[in-house]
Amino acid sequence: MPHLVILYTGNLDAVVDMPALCRELADAMLGVRDEAGAQVFPTGGTRVLAYPAPHFAVADGGAAGRAAGAGKTGVSSGDPGEYGFMYLNLRMGRGRSDATQKRAGNALLESASARLNAVMATRHIGLTVQIDEGPEVFDAKHSTLHPLFKKN
Repeated sequence: MPHLVILYTGNLDAVVDMPALCRELADAMLGVRDEAGAQVFPTGGTRVLAYPAPHFAVADGGAAGRAAGAGKTGVSSGDPGEYGFMYLNLRMGRGRSDATQKRAGNALLESASARLNAVMATRHIGLTVQIDEGPEVFDAKHSTLHPLFKKN
């Protein structure tokens, strides 16, 4: 842990470089520091996984966006009509301060926004970032990743 899961409408695949977004979000997570300046998330435990939804319905299907853009330039020009949506859910273990959790959320929001802003200039897209924290009822790990990042 931590794991960041991205669920998104499949129509975003054509306009968002998802592999690059995943890498940027992982790097943003690795850059989060606590109040003492220590790295918050272990390098070997940081994962970002993205899943497109091939079937979806968002709000009114684009009717309001098309109506708002009729005869205007701006967000709706070039918008094919259907909205996009992206949900980032960070799951982390307990024990981090509220301030650290907020720093993590802000880092993810800033990173995702930086990647999406150009697309959001021409399409209507919703972005949600949510952080969830334990308690776990079972938490076991089996990995050959963590030893790669342990400092001797």
